[in-house]
Amino acid sequence: MILPRLPDAELDRLLAEDAPHGDLTTLSLGIGERAGAMVFRARADMVLACSEEAARLLELAGATVTSVRPSGSILAAGETLLEAHGPAGALLMGWKVAQTLVEATSGIAGATRRMVEAARAVSPHIAVACTRKTFPGTKSLAIKAIMAGGAMPHRLGLSETVLLFPEHRALAPDQGFAALIGRLKAACPEKRIVVEVKDAAEADSACAAGADVVQLEKFTPAQVAMVVERIGEACVVAAAGGVNAANAADYARAGARVLVTSSPYWAPPADVAVTISGA
Repeated sequence: MILPRLPDAELDRLLAEDAPHGDLTTLSLGIGERAGAMVFRARADMVLACSEEAARLLELAGATVTSVRPSGSILAAGETLLEAHGPAGALLMGWKVAQTLVEATSGIAGATRRMVEAARAVSPHIAVACTRKTFPGTKSLAIKAIMAGGAMPHRLGLSETVLLFPEHRALAPDQGFAALIGRLKAACPEKRIVVEVKDAAEADSACAAGADVVQLEKFTPAQVAMVVERIGEACVVAAAGGVNAANAADYARAGARVLVTSSPYWAPPADVAVTISGA
């Protein structure tokens, strides 16, 4: 799987944030030029994410990466995911930023993989789509992590997708589904129109008015099954709000074709051990 990579400018910013004026301890000890080696290993089973960025961080700091496992790799406890060597100053400069980045994003990837596997054990072709509700400033990393775990982005942002929320409708109370969906289709004829609804009646109305996808917000699996039975193949049914690994199979069993979730973004980090030694 070939996933997007963060640009060097963003990785340089991460390094500068951690060491804006260098590594005071290493400079004070005078050991920056000594040769060293670094190994990253999984402490427990994990799904790897953003290993390419971790490797590039070390390279930008001045180290040489000799091996790196790709994002999406499934690692057993004790497996090596990255090896590097070079001046001690370079290794120590990139160490914590690279380690923390891999741990946080691999935690997201692992949580995503568990949800995808739970849903697809019931419905092999169901899509798991993660929302744009990432912690501000981390979107590129979080999106790569969920992709490494087998999901896809739901919406990368407001600019390229159309999703009619109840909040939009509240600001146009004189217009029903047909008028609003008609305006969206006329303005964005190449886009699929997604409509979020709060109950089954709204799902029926939105689908009848031409929505391509009805997004059922905080419906129970039983309520999702009722909507699926009522509208059949007329619209794609997406379940959203409170969907997670624990209930993904229930929503898949109910007939949802898409599971919309933010839950993987808040997963605990994976645990990665880093060993640094003299070369």
